[in-house]
Amino acid sequence: MARAVVRAGVVPAVVAVALWSLAGCSGSGGPAAPTPSPAPTSTALATTAPAPTTAPDGRVATPTSSLTRTPPDSRTTTATARPSPGTSPPLPTTTPRPAACTIPSRLLGKDVTNLGTSGRLVALTFDGGAGNEAAASILGTLGREGVPASFFLTGEFVDDFPSTARTIAAGYPIGNHSYHHPDFTTLSATAIRSELTTATARIKAVTGQDPRPWFRFPSGAADSRSISVVNAECYVPFRWTVDTLGWKGTSGGQSATTVVSRVLAAAQPGEIVLMHLGANPTDHSTLDADALPQVIAGLRARGYSFVTLSAVIGSAP
Repeated sequence: MARAVVRAGVVPAVVAVALWSLAGCSGSGGPAAPTPSPAPTSTALATTAPAPTTAPDGRVATPTSSLTRTPPDSRTTTATARPSPGTSPPLPTTTPRPAACTIPSRLLGKDVTNLGTSGRLVALTFDGGAGNEAAASILGTLGREGVPASFFLTGEFVDDFPSTARTIAAGYPIGNHSYHHPDFTTLSATAIRSELTTATARIKAVTGQDPRPWFRFPSGAADSRSISVVNAECYVPFRWTVDTLGWKGTSGGQSATTVVSRVLAAAQPGEIVLMHLGANPTDHSTLDADALPQVIAGLRARGYSFVTLSAVIGSAP
């Protein structure tokens, strides 16, 4: 899996011993994933799953019931030769279901909302679904600041913006965000598996990365059944500690200042921050990108360092 880039002089500790064992999870066929870089080392992480947390926006993170959702991405571009939305895309022959997959018992049934550490570590995460308008700015800021981050891309995003996807994969880990970005709580188990495997195949074909074991539910729509199916496909779902709400744009009453304020108000050891790569479809603002330099500076001023989600489960298979 792609390496986690860490700012010089601020080498946070992540996990000395990888908690993830996925011996049979690599899947056959398709382009081989690059050899993963060694996971960074860190201060001790909690050995048990963190208790459900309530974000400042009132969301209660619980893996056993339907969760409050952010609106799904609105898509303005359409790639050719792709499965029709609302139907189960065909299972690709190049990415069969894993024959064996071991997920640590502490992560089963969880939609992870915190890294589970007592250290001042934060994971910045970025979702790519509808557009890539903010991607260049975000990647530029992360590169200048030497900050690692994790990305969740849909199969449609990878097909629509292959160059952006490859640029991200060159320096950061990519997780699976489904192919079409549907509500998983409304899908059959077969349709969920199709969304996962089709997205996996496209991400691997375009970027060379296998996104397993990282997954994020589209719009945060999850329940115990969908989490179980995702786990069976060798994925651990990651939610977030705080949603910046930058996706609402200026037309939704947000600003770069509100984005920064939400992240800093929610700052806590193991915080997972949700941000987006696209622009608001109405006002075309890119508030997450605009706020990112201040978010990084503000967290650093509070003594926080940055890590990828491998802090929870180690390197991918």
